[in-house]
Amino acid sequence: MPKTSPAELLAKNALFDTMAPPDIDALSRKLIERALPKGEIVFNKGDSGSSMYLVCTGALQIFLPAEGDSPRVVLKDLHPGDFFGELSLFDDKPRSASVEATESDTELLELRRDDFTDHLSRSKAATLAILSELAERLRETNAMLSQRAAKDVVKEIEEKLTLGQRLADRVAELNGSWAFIVGLLTFTGGWAVANTFLPDAFDRYPFVFFNLLLGVLVALQGPLIMMSQNRQQLKDRAQAETDFRVNLKNEVGIETLLRDLASFRREVSVRIAGLEQERGSR
Repeated sequence: MPKTSPAELLAKNALFDTMAPPDIDALSRKLIERALPKGEIVFNKGDSGSSMYLVCTGALQIFLPAEGDSPRVVLKDLHPGDFFGELSLFDDKPRSASVEATESDTELLELRRDDFTDHLSRSKAATLAILSELAERLRETNAMLSQRAAKDVVKEIEEKLTLGQRLADRVAELNGSWAFIVGLLTFTGGWAVANTFLPDAFDRYPFVFFNLLLGVLVALQGPLIMMSQNRQQLKDRAQAETDFRVNLKNEVGIETLLRDLASFRREVSVRIAGLEQERGSR
């Protein structure tokens, strides 16, 4: 399988795919190749960041390091064509997670912030393409925040169930209850008594017809229960997705609140310093 060129990797990247081919070629010439053995750390959580990386070959893992007795938390597995660390091209904040090579002969392409900003300063078209991509991501984030993330997905799914699906759920619910056990035992005892002591019994011992009914019942129970379990898995996945959206929205809201609070504190500090200077001059 031919190796993907740096220009092709950049062109497939969501951050650069709106750039013109000349800008893609110019940036690809600034990429630095890095070869990593298995187990090597690209960077650790908390390190200062000034580069983004594109995966050429091999595989890597983004994770949160173990703290105390808690194990590491794997966030994502990276494969050829993936990228990471792109936020460091725009700010100098510490890395939010660690990255480790999980396969031997892993190759990366590194794009440094200085090379990236130098190219943007020379190309107006590239700058507009990056701003357009960032504006699109910001609109998506605003749309997510403006929508209500919390909703009763289980209720929505149940409202769309067909009659057969509702029947399957009721059968599965009944099979897991004492009412079904007591009812089946009572029916079995009544059938045995009726076909043993009544003179016109039609299914005497060994109750062949009753065994046939039990066989049909068991044959129907299996598929109905599986249908109900599959639907329950669908509900669980939908609920987990909703919980993720709620948590993500809360995290973004908290980060926005913290930024606003920090800005407010800076403004208050500047104003207090100005008032103290005025007071001192008097």
